[in-house]
Amino acid sequence: MGAAAVVEPAEVTWENLIPPDQWSVYACILHQVCSKEIPFALGGGLALGYYTRHLRRSKDLDIYIGPEEKDRIKAIMTSCGMEDYYDRSPYDRGWIYRGHQDGIIVDAIWAMANRRTCVDEGWTCAGPFVQLFGESFRVIPAEELIWSKLYVLQRDRCDWPDILNLIHATGPTLDWDHLLRRVGVDRPLIKGVLSIFAWVSPSRAAEIPADVWKTLDLEVPRHEPATSCCLSRKDLLDSRPWLLAEQTPRAA
Repeated sequence: MGAAAVVEPAEVTWENLIPPDQWSVYACILHQVCSKEIPFALGGGLALGYYTRHLRRSKDLDIYIGPEEKDRIKAIMTSCGMEDYYDRSPYDRGWIYRGHQDGIIVDAIWAMANRRTCVDEGWTCAGPFVQLFGESFRVIPAEELIWSKLYVLQRDRCDWPDILNLIHATGPTLDWDHLLRRVGVDRPLIKGVLSIFAWVSPSRAAEIPADVWKTLDLEVPRHEPATSCCLSRKDLLDSRPWLLAEQTPRAA
């Protein structure tokens, strides 16, 4: 009997994760926002997927805008057939507008939920570009993405695993001075998440500039040889696959 053919897994792209009907809603909004020259950047799972190169299906799209643009983007979302999600499930409309259509959700975000800051040009004009269906759209910088996720540490939701994955993907090249300026008096949060990262992935942590650790009064990590005799540290936190760097990368 001949050997079975090896079937390579299909490349995962946004085009085969976002169904056409979903993209048509997104495209309606994005094209109008672009045509009206409203500064914006994409965030959420799309930005996380861009930086980590692990894409995941989602029916949500996060659009970051300055607070002065919130009324214009609400009007655009309405013209594209979206309704306010508040009537279905009340939410705090002081920092976000949530539109929905047939299960598709688009969030227009102009501030942090805790009101720590509002979106500014650093969010909307400084990030890289992601390719979606042959078009380029800016995503928020990794530093701002980490900053926004620092405060999501709640009983029913925690974004720190996302931060650990972001640091693993971008840590050696992050603008740490910028991030620390942004975080300001909340620097203990960065210190906490970096302490966890150094414990989970000491060899990758050792690639982050030593000055970062010294500034935060943390011990500079050292490369540690991999061992197979016991559970890895990440598995002590969650045995399910959550550290994306240890999974097969997926192309963006």
